[in-house]
Amino acid sequence: MSGTADSRTLIRSMPAVFVLIWSTGFIVARYAMPYAPPFTFLLLRYLLSVVCFTLWIVMAGVRWPQTGLQWVHLGITGMLMHGLYLGGVWAAVKGGMGSGLSSLIVGIQPVLTAIWLSSVGGAAHRVSGRQWLGLLLGFAGLVLVVSNKLTHGSPNDHVTVTNMAWALVALVAITAGTLYQKQFVKPCDVRSANAVQLLAAALMTAPLAWLEPDSVQWNAEVVGAMAWSVLGLTLGGSSLLYMLIQRGAAASVASLMYLVPPTTALIAWVLFSEPITAATILGTALTAVGVSLVVRAPKV
Repeated sequence: MSGTADSRTLIRSMPAVFVLIWSTGFIVARYAMPYAPPFTFLLLRYLLSVVCFTLWIVMAGVRWPQTGLQWVHLGITGMLMHGLYLGGVWAAVKGGMGSGLSSLIVGIQPVLTAIWLSSVGGAAHRVSGRQWLGLLLGFAGLVLVVSNKLTHGSPNDHVTVTNMAWALVALVAITAGTLYQKQFVKPCDVRSANAVQLLAAALMTAPLAWLEPDSVQWNAEVVGAMAWSVLGLTLGGSSLLYMLIQRGAAASVASLMYLVPPTTALIAWVLFSEPITAATILGTALTAVGVSLVVRAPKV
Protein backbone atom coordinates (compact mmCIF):
# COMPACT_ATOMS: atom_id res chain seq x y z
CA MET A 1 0.00 0.00 0.00
CA SER A 2 2.81 2.35 0.95
CA GLY A 3 4.55 1.55 -2.33
CA THR A 4 1.48 2.67 -4.27
CA ALA A 5 1.25 5.84 -2.18
CA ASP A 6 4.93 6.54 -2.77
CA SER A 7 4.41 6.09 -6.52
CA ARG A 8 1.51 8.53 -6.52
CA THR A 9 3.59 11.04 -4.56
CA LEU A 10 6.43 10.68 -7.05
CA ILE A 11 4.07 11.19 -10.01
CA ARG A 12 2.54 14.29 -8.40
CA SER A 13 6.00 15.75 -7.81
CA MET A 14 7.13 15.29 -11.42
CA PRO A 15 5.80 18.65 -12.74
CA ALA A 16 7.52 20.60 -9.95
CA VAL A 17 10.79 18.74 -10.49
CA PHE A 18 10.53 19.35 -14.23
CA VAL A 19 10.09 23.12 -13.74
CA LEU A 20 13.05 23.23 -11.36
CA ILE A 21 15.33 21.30 -13.73
CA TRP A 22 14.27 23.32 -16.77
CA SER A 23 14.87 26.59 -14.92
CA THR A 24 18.46 25.62 -14.12
CA GLY A 25 19.34 25.63 -17.81
CA PHE A 26 19.57 29.43 -17.75
CA ILE A 27 21.44 29.33 -14.44
CA VAL A 28 24.04 26.92 -15.80
CA ALA A 29 24.70 29.30 -18.69
CA ARG A 30 25.37 32.15 -16.29
CA TYR A 31 27.46 29.90 -14.01
CA ALA A 32 29.82 28.67 -16.73
CA MET A 33 30.10 31.74 -18.94
CA PRO A 34 33.02 33.47 -17.17
CA TYR A 35 35.18 30.46 -17.96
CA ALA A 36 33.94 29.05 -21.27
CA PRO A 37 33.00 30.46 -24.70
CA PRO A 38 29.36 29.56 -25.33
CA PHE A 39 29.56 27.58 -28.55
CA THR A 40 32.60 25.56 -27.47
CA PHE A 41 30.85 24.62 -24.23
CA LEU A 42 27.67 23.68 -26.07
CA LEU A 43 29.56 21.60 -28.64
CA LEU A 44 31.15 19.55 -25.86
CA ARG A 45 27.75 19.26 -24.16
CA TYR A 46 26.12 17.94 -27.32
CA LEU A 47 28.86 15.42 -28.02
CA LEU A 48 28.92 14.08 -24.46
CA SER A 49 25.12 13.87 -24.48
CA VAL A 50 25.18 11.91 -27.75
CA VAL A 51 27.61 9.44 -26.18
CA CYS A 52 25.39 9.04 -23.09
CA PHE A 53 22.21 8.62 -25.13
CA THR A 54 23.93 6.12 -27.46
CA LEU A 55 25.03 3.98 -24.53
CA TRP A 56 21.50 4.15 -23.12
CA ILE A 57 20.05 3.18 -26.51
CA VAL A 58 22.39 0.20 -26.88
CA MET A 59 21.74 -1.08 -23.34
CA ALA A 60 17.96 -0.68 -23.69
CA GLY A 61 17.79 -2.10 -27.20
CA VAL A 62 16.03 1.00 -28.52
CA ARG A 63 15.47 1.27 -32.27
CA TRP A 64 16.92 4.15 -34.23
CA PRO A 65 14.72 6.11 -36.69
CA GLN A 66 13.94 3.81 -39.59
CA THR A 67 13.98 6.12 -42.62
CA GLY A 68 16.30 8.77 -43.99
CA LEU A 69 13.45 11.27 -43.98
CA GLN A 70 12.97 10.75 -40.23
CA TRP A 71 16.65 11.51 -39.70
CA VAL A 72 16.37 14.68 -41.78
CA HIS A 73 13.33 15.96 -39.90
CA LEU A 74 14.92 15.18 -36.52
CA GLY A 75 18.14 16.85 -37.67
CA ILE A 76 16.32 20.06 -38.59
CA THR A 77 14.51 20.16 -35.25
CA GLY A 78 17.81 19.48 -33.50
CA MET A 79 19.48 22.43 -35.19
CA LEU A 80 16.55 24.68 -34.28
CA MET A 81 15.63 23.45 -30.78
CA HIS A 82 19.15 22.71 -29.57
CA GLY A 83 21.69 24.44 -31.80
CA LEU A 84 20.08 27.85 -32.39
CA TYR A 85 17.91 27.93 -29.27
CA LEU A 86 20.64 27.05 -26.75
CA GLY A 87 23.26 28.89 -28.78
CA GLY A 88 21.16 32.06 -28.69
CA VAL A 89 20.51 31.79 -24.95
CA TRP A 90 24.13 31.12 -24.08
CA ALA A 91 25.44 33.89 -26.35
CA ALA A 92 22.94 36.33 -24.80
CA VAL A 93 24.03 35.41 -21.27
CA LYS A 94 27.70 35.61 -22.30
CA GLY A 95 26.94 39.11 -23.59
CA GLY A 96 25.74 40.21 -20.14
CA MET A 97 22.01 39.45 -20.16
CA GLY A 98 20.71 38.09 -16.87
CA SER A 99 19.40 34.55 -16.55
CA GLY A 100 15.94 35.71 -15.47
CA LEU A 101 15.46 38.06 -18.41
CA SER A 102 16.72 35.56 -20.99
CA SER A 103 14.29 32.95 -19.66
CA LEU A 104 11.45 35.48 -19.76
CA ILE A 105 12.11 36.38 -23.40
CA VAL A 106 12.22 32.79 -24.68
CA GLY A 107 9.33 31.95 -22.35
CA ILE A 108 6.86 33.71 -24.63
CA GLN A 109 7.45 31.01 -27.27
CA PRO A 110 3.99 29.42 -26.91
CA VAL A 111 2.43 32.85 -27.51
CA LEU A 112 4.20 33.09 -30.88
CA THR A 113 3.16 29.52 -31.59
CA ALA A 114 -0.48 30.43 -30.93
CA ILE A 115 -0.26 33.42 -33.28
CA TRP A 116 1.22 31.28 -36.05
CA LEU A 117 -1.30 28.48 -35.63
CA SER A 118 -4.18 30.96 -35.63
CA SER A 119 -2.99 32.38 -38.95
CA VAL A 120 -2.48 29.06 -40.75
CA GLY A 121 -4.51 26.53 -38.79
CA GLY A 122 -8.03 27.65 -39.64
CA ALA A 123 -10.95 28.11 -37.27
CA ALA A 124 -9.77 25.39 -34.89
CA HIS A 125 -6.70 27.46 -33.96
CA ARG A 126 -8.19 30.98 -34.19
CA VAL A 127 -7.05 33.35 -31.43
CA SER A 128 -10.01 34.52 -29.31
CA GLY A 129 -10.54 37.95 -27.78
CA ARG A 130 -9.44 36.62 -24.41
CA GLN A 131 -6.24 35.28 -25.93
CA TRP A 132 -5.49 38.57 -27.68
CA LEU A 133 -5.85 40.30 -24.31
CA GLY A 134 -3.38 37.81 -22.91
CA LEU A 135 -0.95 38.49 -25.74
CA LEU A 136 -1.09 42.24 -25.07
CA LEU A 137 -0.60 41.77 -21.32
CA GLY A 138 2.31 39.41 -21.87
CA PHE A 139 3.99 41.81 -24.27
CA ALA A 140 3.44 44.71 -21.85
CA GLY A 141 5.07 42.71 -19.07
CA LEU A 142 8.07 41.90 -21.24
CA VAL A 143 8.47 45.54 -22.28
CA LEU A 144 8.32 46.59 -18.62
CA VAL A 145 11.06 44.16 -17.60
CA VAL A 146 13.28 44.97 -20.59
CA SER A 147 12.92 48.74 -20.17
CA ASN A 148 13.83 48.40 -16.49
CA LYS A 149 16.96 46.45 -17.43
CA LEU A 150 17.94 49.10 -19.98
CA THR A 151 17.75 51.90 -17.43
CA HIS A 152 18.70 50.18 -14.17
CA GLY A 153 20.61 47.08 -15.18
CA SER A 154 23.78 46.20 -13.31
CA PRO A 155 27.12 45.62 -15.12
CA ASN A 156 26.42 41.87 -14.85
CA ASP A 157 22.78 42.07 -15.95
CA HIS A 158 22.07 44.46 -18.79
CA VAL A 159 20.50 44.57 -22.23
CA THR A 160 22.39 45.46 -25.40
CA VAL A 161 21.39 45.26 -29.03
CA THR A 162 23.66 42.23 -29.47
CA ASN A 163 22.52 40.12 -26.55
CA MET A 164 18.88 41.02 -27.21
CA ALA A 165 19.36 39.86 -30.82
CA TRP A 166 20.77 36.54 -29.60
CA ALA A 167 17.83 36.09 -27.21
CA LEU A 168 15.39 36.77 -30.05
CA VAL A 169 17.22 34.23 -32.23
CA ALA A 170 16.67 31.71 -29.44
CA LEU A 171 12.98 32.64 -29.22
CA VAL A 172 12.40 32.30 -32.97
CA ALA A 173 14.38 29.05 -33.10
CA ILE A 174 12.46 27.29 -30.31
CA THR A 175 9.17 28.49 -31.83
CA ALA A 176 10.06 27.33 -35.34
CA GLY A 177 11.47 24.06 -34.00
CA THR A 178 8.29 23.33 -32.05
CA LEU A 179 6.10 24.03 -35.06
CA TYR A 180 8.33 21.99 -37.38
CA GLN A 181 8.39 19.03 -35.02
CA LYS A 182 4.62 19.18 -34.60
CA GLN A 183 4.18 19.12 -38.37
CA PHE A 184 6.86 16.73 -39.62
CA VAL A 185 8.38 14.56 -36.87
CA LYS A 186 6.60 11.25 -36.34
CA PRO A 187 6.38 9.78 -32.81
CA CYS A 188 9.50 7.81 -31.92
CA ASP A 189 11.56 6.88 -28.89
CA VAL A 190 12.71 10.02 -27.12
CA ARG A 191 16.22 8.62 -26.56
CA SER A 192 17.03 7.92 -30.20
CA ALA A 193 15.28 11.12 -31.27
CA ASN A 194 17.38 13.15 -28.84
CA ALA A 195 20.58 11.49 -30.00
CA VAL A 196 19.89 12.39 -33.64
CA GLN A 197 18.85 15.95 -32.74
CA LEU A 198 21.94 16.52 -30.60
CA LEU A 199 24.23 15.15 -33.29
CA ALA A 200 22.76 17.62 -35.80
CA ALA A 201 23.15 20.44 -33.26
CA ALA A 202 26.80 19.47 -32.76
CA LEU A 203 27.50 19.53 -36.50
CA MET A 204 25.92 23.00 -36.76
CA THR A 205 27.72 24.35 -33.68
CA ALA A 206 31.20 23.05 -34.55
CA PRO A 207 32.08 25.86 -37.03
CA LEU A 208 30.90 28.53 -34.55
CA ALA A 209 32.99 26.95 -31.81
CA TRP A 210 36.02 26.86 -34.10
CA LEU A 211 35.68 30.63 -34.71
CA GLU A 212 35.72 31.48 -31.01
CA PRO A 213 39.09 32.91 -30.00
CA ASP A 214 38.93 31.80 -26.37
CA SER A 215 39.27 28.31 -24.96
CA VAL A 216 37.60 26.62 -22.01
CA GLN A 217 39.22 27.31 -18.64
CA TRP A 218 38.64 23.98 -16.94
CA ASN A 219 37.86 24.35 -13.26
CA ALA A 220 35.33 23.05 -10.74
CA GLU A 221 32.65 25.48 -11.95
CA VAL A 222 32.93 24.42 -15.59
CA VAL A 223 33.12 20.71 -14.77
CA GLY A 224 30.05 21.01 -12.55
CA ALA A 225 28.14 23.00 -15.16
CA MET A 226 29.04 20.47 -17.86
CA ALA A 227 28.05 17.49 -15.73
CA TRP A 228 24.68 19.03 -14.86
CA SER A 229 24.09 20.13 -18.46
CA VAL A 230 24.59 16.59 -19.74
CA LEU A 231 23.16 14.44 -16.95
CA GLY A 232 20.59 16.76 -15.40
CA LEU A 233 19.33 18.89 -18.27
CA THR A 234 19.78 16.82 -21.41
CA LEU A 235 19.24 13.30 -20.08
CA GLY A 236 17.16 14.03 -16.97
CA GLY A 237 15.08 16.96 -18.25
CA SER A 238 14.31 15.36 -21.60
CA SER A 239 13.41 12.04 -19.98
CA LEU A 240 11.14 13.70 -17.43
CA LEU A 241 9.40 15.65 -20.18
CA TYR A 242 8.89 12.40 -22.07
CA MET A 243 7.36 10.71 -19.00
CA LEU A 244 5.01 13.64 -18.39
CA ILE A 245 3.74 13.48 -21.96
CA GLN A 246 3.43 9.68 -21.86
CA ARG A 247 1.25 9.98 -18.76
CA GLY A 248 -1.22 12.18 -20.60
CA ALA A 249 0.12 15.51 -19.32
CA ALA A 250 1.01 16.96 -22.72
CA ALA A 251 -1.52 19.77 -22.40
CA SER A 252 -0.32 20.80 -18.95
CA VAL A 253 3.37 20.76 -19.91
CA ALA A 254 2.88 23.97 -21.91
CA SER A 255 1.53 25.77 -18.86
CA LEU A 256 4.44 24.47 -16.78
CA MET A 257 6.83 26.35 -19.08
CA TYR A 258 5.48 29.64 -17.78
CA LEU A 259 6.64 28.83 -14.28
CA VAL A 260 10.22 28.74 -15.57
CA PRO A 261 10.96 32.52 -15.76
CA PRO A 262 9.97 33.33 -12.14
CA THR A 263 11.75 30.21 -10.90
CA THR A 264 14.85 31.17 -12.85
CA ALA A 265 14.70 34.74 -11.51
CA LEU A 266 14.47 33.46 -7.94
CA ILE A 267 17.43 31.09 -8.37
CA ALA A 268 19.47 33.83 -10.09
CA TRP A 269 18.68 36.20 -7.22
CA VAL A 270 19.94 33.64 -4.68
CA LEU A 271 23.07 32.58 -6.59
CA PHE A 272 24.11 35.70 -8.50
CA SER A 273 22.33 38.54 -6.69
CA GLU A 274 20.52 39.46 -9.91
CA PRO A 275 18.17 42.23 -8.77
CA ILE A 276 14.44 41.58 -8.46
CA THR A 277 12.89 45.03 -8.57
CA ALA A 278 9.25 46.04 -8.35
CA ALA A 279 9.21 46.51 -12.13
CA THR A 280 10.62 42.99 -12.61
CA ILE A 281 7.97 41.49 -10.34
CA LEU A 282 5.15 43.45 -12.00
CA GLY A 283 6.40 42.65 -15.50
CA THR A 284 6.76 38.96 -14.72
CA ALA A 285 3.28 38.90 -13.16
CA LEU A 286 1.76 40.60 -16.21
CA THR A 287 3.45 38.11 -18.50
CA ALA A 288 2.25 35.18 -16.38
CA VAL A 289 -1.33 36.47 -16.38
CA GLY A 290 -1.21 37.16 -20.10
CA VAL A 291 0.15 33.74 -20.93
CA SER A 292 -2.44 32.04 -18.70
CA LEU A 293 -5.16 33.80 -20.71
CA VAL A 294 -3.59 32.52 -23.93
CA VAL A 295 -3.18 28.88 -22.94
CA ARG A 296 -6.30 28.44 -20.79
CA ALA A 297 -8.78 26.10 -22.39
CA PRO A 298 -12.04 27.82 -23.44
CA LYS A 299 -15.20 27.11 -21.45
CA VAL A 300 -17.57 24.65 -23.03
